[in-house]
Amino acid sequence: MAHIPMNAQSRQVLRDLATHPTLGSLSPVLESAYRAIAAALEDGGTLYLGGNGGSLSDALHISGELLKAFALPRSLPAALQARLRATREGADLATHLQAGLRAHVLGINPALSSAVANDIRLADVGLAQELVALGRAGDVLLAISTSGRAHNLINAATVARAMDMTVISLTGAADSPLAALADIALRAPASQTHLVQELHLIIYHRLCLLLEAHFFGE
Repeated sequence: MAHIPMNAQSRQVLRDLATHPTLGSLSPVLESAYRAIAAALEDGGTLYLGGNGGSLSDALHISGELLKAFALPRSLPAALQARLRATREGADLATHLQAGLRAHVLGINPALSSAVANDIRLADVGLAQELVALGRAGDVLLAISTSGRAHNLINAATVARAMDMTVISLTGAADSPLAALADIALRAPASQTHLVQELHLIIYHRLCLLLEAHFFGE
C-alpha cells in the first residue's frame, strides 16, 4: 500500500469533522477509509461503489464528486494537455476538461442486471457478478446500506474480500452483517433511515474532500 501523507487541507477536513456534534467520533475511522481509498488510487486501482434506493443515489453522488472537480480546481496532467493540444480538435479539451479519480458505481447497467436476473438462478448477485468481472486485488469497495443488511451488498462484499479488495461499509449505528464483513466500518449514529442518510451525506462529502485534497490540493 502506498504511503499516504496528510497535507494541511486534509488535516483541516478531519479537524472540522472532529468538532461535529454528532459525527466527531467518526473522524479516525473516516481517516482510515480515506487512506485506504487514496492508497488504492495511487496504485492505479479503482473505487467501486454500491447501494440500493437512496443509497444508490448516494453512490452516484460520490462518483460525481470524484470523476470531476468538487471543491478544488483540477487541471489535466501537463503531458495529457500537451498531447491534446497537438491534435486538431484538442486545444479546447485541454483547457476545459478536468482531472478525475477512478470511481465506478455497481448496478447501473440494465443490460447486465437483466442478464444476471435471467441467467443466474441465485438471487441478489448482480453487484457481485459485476465486481467479479471488473474488480482487481487492491481495489476498494464502498458499500452503502442504512440497515447494513442488503443481501446484494453482502454478496458483493464477500466477493471483494475473496478478491483481496478492501471493503468499507457505510451503514447506520446498529451491528449488521455488512459492517461485520468490512475492513473499515463507518457507522452513522442513527437508526431511522432518513436520519442515517442525512448523516451519510456529511460523511461522504468529507471523504470526497479528503481525497480531492490529497490528489489536487497544495
